[in-house]
Amino acid sequence: MKNKLILLIAIYTLTSLILQSQDVFKTQRTAWLQKAEALKPKLAQVKVKPVHAITTRPDRGAFQGWRVDRKWSTDSLFTKSFKNQTGLILDFGQHLTGYFTMKLEEIRGVADAPTRIKLTFGEVPSEVSVPFEPYNGDLSRAWLQDEIVTVSEMPSEFTLTRRVSFRYVKLELLGASRFFDFKIADAWCMAGTSAAAVPPPLKPTTYEAIAKIDSIARNTLKECMQTVFEDGPKRDRRLWIGDLYLQSITNNHTFKNHNLTKRCLYLLAGLSTEEGYLPSNVFERPGPHSQKGAPFLFEYSLLYNATLLEYLKATNDRTTALDLWPVAKKQLDNPKKFMLDNGLFNDTAAAANRWWLFIDWKEGLDKQAPIQGLIIFALNQTVELAKMLGKQNEVAEIPALVEKMKKACMDHLYDKDLGLFVSGPGKQVSFASQAWMVLAGVTDTAESQKILTYVKEHPTAVKPGGPYLMHYYVEALMRSGLTSAARQQILSYWGNMVIKGADTFWEVYDPENDYASPYKFYPVNSYCHAWSCTPAYFIRKYPEVFQQ
Repeated sequence: MKNKLILLIAIYTLTSLILQSQDVFKTQRTAWLQKAEALKPKLAQVKVKPVHAITTRPDRGAFQGWRVDRKWSTDSLFTKSFKNQTGLILDFGQHLTGYFTMKLEEIRGVADAPTRIKLTFGEVPSEVSVPFEPYNGDLSRAWLQDEIVTVSEMPSEFTLTRRVSFRYVKLELLGASRFFDFKIADAWCMAGTSAAAVPPPLKPTTYEAIAKIDSIARNTLKECMQTVFEDGPKRDRRLWIGDLYLQSITNNHTFKNHNLTKRCLYLLAGLSTEEGYLPSNVFERPGPHSQKGAPFLFEYSLLYNATLLEYLKATNDRTTALDLWPVAKKQLDNPKKFMLDNGLFNDTAAAANRWWLFIDWKEGLDKQAPIQGLIIFALNQTVELAKMLGKQNEVAEIPALVEKMKKACMDHLYDKDLGLFVSGPGKQVSFASQAWMVLAGVTDTAESQKILTYVKEHPTAVKPGGPYLMHYYVEALMRSGLTSAARQQILSYWGNMVIKGADTFWEVYDPENDYASPYKFYPVNSYCHAWSCTPAYFIRKYPEVFQQ
């Protein structure tokens, strides 16, 4: 009996040790999350009032078919009966992220019944013009920013508990007693951001259109800089690694809030899986947690390493980089899991294993070639990070793997007749494939210039579906020395959003389709989205190209 008890205790102890060993970062998690919490910023807040009362009207020539029309001073709203002005829209003149407050006052009689008002907030005019019902979008209807407020007494002042992200707010009276009248006496937003610093001005020689793009790009980043780098302050309002990478490199050349980057890096590390792999996105509230059950967004986990490298370059904070190095190193396990003997990554097998390969919001885009290039890029970034930390011996096998993967690109993905990289069984030609091959260093400068020139001339090449991939295409142009083409691309792509009325840059933009949406309903798109902020990165990192 005694021997059996000893055996059971031994088995239990061994099992416990095995279970504990399955969580590779068990001993570091608490410390990482504590460091993230200690770095949580206090938001700089400012009280902003509307500048105009407006209406909108259909116009086929305007962005998404709606034009702002008939501006009045807000005095007309704040001094007169609201019953006669229901449906008016307040224009705050700029994009804001914060909490909306409104004051109501009687102007005749006594409020002998509740008053009900509907508020609809929009980042662009269509959001306060297009009916939300019937809603057939793919995302939750609750992301749309409309609220109904019931006021029981007057005078009254109320603040919405929901944080909103908007420029426009439409006010509609749904119900009030006919025995009294009232006015909206005041309205304002307490807007917040953790981007408190003022970036240095551009050179006086900067072309006006470039300066305007830079201003809007910085405003886009500012609005997304809350207590983490959010992907979009309207939706999804959380930290995604792919957005973080682009936000952090832009932040390095604008607001320089490096502690926010550091907080995000620690938050992601602390919420890695028990196997040590990084979630694509995390939430802060009610407590830090990842999106359980979500597909593994493979490429985003690798971009964490690039983010850590750029953070180290910007800050020389070796302590943080060394603390998080084990996380970066652990991400290198995954490319090998679906690597074929010939050096190609098996994207089909990865997708079948519920790995999400994103690359771009573009229907029909084949991912084989671009994901191959992205992996090589991330491996190169990790090796550079290791060298800066004196850890190159821990990744000694990676350079050989990189060379094997590069050779596979030329042997299996390069079409000599086209002079372009092709992807998948259909030999698809895309901007994504060429951009990531250039960024991976698969081709030298001369070859890179050729493929980036040829892809623009190819009649069926799949173009970028949004600003996320467009960033990497512009980065590839810069890396290959096609600086004039890069400048022109920013002027034509982001500059076209400016022409169409953007005061922050959008999650999705197709110059040929103003109604493009991955979610089957364009008002639910994010019109202030983190991955669209990078023109400020290019404009400020390369002043000789963009500020002359």
